[in-house]
Amino acid sequence: MSTNKELDQTLAMAEVENKDEVKESNDILIIDHLYKSYGNKKNKHDVLIDLNLTVKKGEVFGFIGKNGIGKSTTIDCIVGLKEQDEGHIIVDGMDTLINPLEVKEIIGYVPSEPISYEMMSGNEYLQFIASIYGMVQASFINNYNYLVHKFNMSNADMNRKIKEYSHGMKQKICLMASLIHNPKLWILDEPTVGLDIMVYDTLVKMIKDFASNGRTVFVTSHNIDMVTKICDRVAIINEGKVVRLYDLNLDPIKRRDLNKIFFKIYGENN
Repeated sequence: MSTNKELDQTLAMAEVENKDEVKESNDILIIDHLYKSYGNKKNKHDVLIDLNLTVKKGEVFGFIGKNGIGKSTTIDCIVGLKEQDEGHIIVDGMDTLINPLEVKEIIGYVPSEPISYEMMSGNEYLQFIASIYGMVQASFINNYNYLVHKFNMSNADMNRKIKEYSHGMKQKICLMASLIHNPKLWILDEPTVGLDIMVYDTLVKMIKDFASNGRTVFVTSHNIDMVTKICDRVAIINEGKVVRLYDLNLDPIKRRDLNKIFFKIYGENN
């Protein structure tokens, strides 16, 4: 029979474990010792080599680096387009390899080039995406109306075929589709490519609004100025791993000098 002392110790241990769980729950994304290579054994190209990072709930996290350095490969592994060779990716407590569908349900993803079914109208496409996520009609209508207003799309625009859209409008519809189910984690891979100044301004405002509501944004971009304006923390990747991690809120000088830091890092490796 357990003594009172033993019972107190058991309860104390459980309390510590619960505190740890609460602490862990503040992390929406954990990338742990990630490795990814392409090619065969004789012609192997290592892209990600022991990549580690943690993204917190409610923050805008920038993930930057030069072309071909592994940014998009990392995102592809997160969203399930590619499978890592080693390591784990945990999204809101779920392993992407163990619970791939559950993870996809809470992610909104925007690729660098807009992809959609262009024979559909904007309205039809968003309804199609909503059906994939199993959204109830009332939630869809509420989110749809909000996004149409935020992205300044008219009813006439939404009823036109996507193939008739300009590049900027196609990017808008992809942004809307990524948000229609109100994801917990919004992943943007070079979202400013091809955007006109008005859409760019809308995107920046949406990113800030999204994070202010306790959601998380993970963004890669060559637009360092945008990164310095919107991101809370920034990781710089080089040679397959994170080489710098800055909290731009705690260190405003890094926010000011991020462009110089970026080029210095790659200058040292040329």
